[in-house]
Amino acid sequence: MQTLKIDSDKAKQLYPTATPEFKEMLNDTFGKAFFSQKITDQVKTFEDACSILGTCVATVLSLHDTKDERAYKQLKIIAEALNEGWKPNWNDKSEGKYYPFFDMSSDGFSFVNYGVWGTYTIVGSRLCFKSRELAEYAGKQFASIYKDFLTLK
Repeated sequence: MQTLKIDSDKAKQLYPTATPEFKEMLNDTFGKAFFSQKITDQVKTFEDACSILGTCVATVLSLHDTKDERAYKQLKIIAEALNEGWKPNWNDKSEGKYYPFFDMSSDGFSFVNYGVWGTYTIVGSRLCFKSRELAEYAGKQFASIYKDFLTLK
């Protein structure tokens, strides 16, 4: 009989799409509480987001990226991890799409805005969040990355 070894990061990555039998094995091994953590408890850094998505930091970021390009790539991955598979449906007028808003003169997070369907956009679709709470969390937790993305320096 062979033994399967799996680390906690890989277990979290596999859990959402696992069969019921495999989920039961994972729950027995790691405990149900391990998989029921809020996503905001799991994503504290860009590296955490990469780990959840199974993405290697080195394949995402290039030494040739400018500061804003690097930040945008980081924010896309962070948003994808925090949204847990949710993607905005731009054909659904009633679906809320949230994003953090910044007052750059105050050097930090300002508030969360809510996007509704319209003929214009003021935020990239890859940086939207499925809830107000996630947008606020991202704006506060990753304020320095947003600043790199939004400023010209």
